[in-house]
Amino acid sequence: MTRPAASRRHLPSSPFKAPVEPPVRGFGVGDRVNHDAFGLGRVVGVEEDVAVLVDFGATRRRVLSPYSRMTVL
Repeated sequence: MTRPAASRRHLPSSPFKAPVEPPVRGFGVGDRVNHDAFGLGRVVGVEEDVAVLVDFGATRRRVLSPYSRMTVL
């Protein structure tokens, strides 16, 4: 089995552009969200660029950044 190549660092002397990192999405208290695993919920707390606390009805979950599995509705 082969493993995927590790990401390579960009050299300042390279003629190619550095890869652009996607911006971290911001969530505000009261935002309706959809999470791939937990479903629909509402943001009830925000920790700056670290995590958000989301109420999914039956449970409350702390979702850590970069929020790849969560979208704002």
